[in-house]
Amino acid sequence: MTNDPAGPDQHPVALLQRLIQFDTTNPPGDEAACIAYINNLLVEAGIETTLLARDPSRLNLLARLPGRGQAPPLLLQGHVDVVTTAHQTWQYPPFEGRLVDDYIWGRGALDMKGGVAMMIAAVLRAKAEHRVPPGDVLLLLVSDEEAFGEYGARYLVEEHAGLFAGVRYALGEFGGFTLHLGGRRFYPIQVAEKQHCRVLATVRGPGGHAAQPIRGGAMARLGRLLGQLDTGRLPVHITPVVQAMIEALVPALPPPLGTPLHALLDPLRTDAVLDQLGPESRLFNALLHHTASPTIVRGGDKSNVIPSQIVLELDGRTLPGYHPADLAAELQALLGPEVALEVTGDPPGPATPDLGLFPTLAAILQEGDPEGIPIPYLMPAVTDGRYFARLGIQTYGFLPMRLPAAFNFDETIHAADERIPVEGLLFGTEALYQVLGRFGGEGGA
Repeated sequence: MTNDPAGPDQHPVALLQRLIQFDTTNPPGDEAACIAYINNLLVEAGIETTLLARDPSRLNLLARLPGRGQAPPLLLQGHVDVVTTAHQTWQYPPFEGRLVDDYIWGRGALDMKGGVAMMIAAVLRAKAEHRVPPGDVLLLLVSDEEAFGEYGARYLVEEHAGLFAGVRYALGEFGGFTLHLGGRRFYPIQVAEKQHCRVLATVRGPGGHAAQPIRGGAMARLGRLLGQLDTGRLPVHITPVVQAMIEALVPALPPPLGTPLHALLDPLRTDAVLDQLGPESRLFNALLHHTASPTIVRGGDKSNVIPSQIVLELDGRTLPGYHPADLAAELQALLGPEVALEVTGDPPGPATPDLGLFPTLAAILQEGDPEGIPIPYLMPAVTDGRYFARLGIQTYGFLPMRLPAAFNFDETIHAADERIPVEGLLFGTEALYQVLGRFGGEGGA
């Protein structure tokens, strides 16, 4: 494994360090300088590129590595914008990309400049080694994923859909990283994701002067609403992806953990089992229910006036195959008729994913880690994959990272001291390089 396709500046470690040094915090994004740097690397390597933008400061890049025409084009899609570092205390500056203790530190190391570095390095290596893939490889690096994709993936799908003609599969965030469970190493490959909904819950009651307390007003009703959300769950739904995921986990786990996990697939027992699982329940709860998390409260203009109306905004997430109306109906049943609900969101994702590329991806992971167990995975959040799904493209979350057991992926991403182990970055780069030769079928080098 070389991972050094043409020069030191194209090694995935050095490449990621340089990408982190571009402050692409969204908002405002300002991804143009970062995209221009990547574009120069690709052009100097002799790779055809195209730059597209709704706004010149929010550039998107599409590069094409020609293939043999024996398979449909494969799309590698990633984003270069990152979330804020505001109000976080870091051990090392978040936009320096320092290499310390075999980790690369900085905002975007995990989400997702690390993955972008893997993709670029794999494509550059294929070009440098004159490795012609089975079909064209499209490398798409976009802006604005951390917001709504208005300047990135959504813009490209709505305004330039022809660029993706013939694409059946895409690789993007998030999946392929090590999940340590029951003493075993699993590699969840994302094959589906939940869809986002914006929920407005309005409660009303008598208002008046705050010197005259009111019982049962809008504030009290808001308190009851929050309590119902905190202690209640929406109905259980066993989707095909989660069923396949749990059925793959159970036989590989020791009985104390495997047995209750299998019981999650019985809707009459699911919630009771989740209550008994302890910390592991957090992994599965959102995969078995629609969810709605309260995030913003608006109500009241003056401290001496009791408000007669309060609006609570919730972040809603629906399971694949379900509509925003399904979430609205379940929330109304939980909260009762005194709460007025408005639910808007994305159309449902495919209820059943296209798993045609899954065996190839799983085989590559097992070659890299023979003790690892690939499993299908439902992402409880959303990615740009939801936009490409409108074009009939199946996205796999596949940015492989072999992570140590002590490394908590969920608590590190978007947080202070975001970082990626060098071993994990190189593991993923090699895996993506292998995919470039084999996405048309095993042995397609």
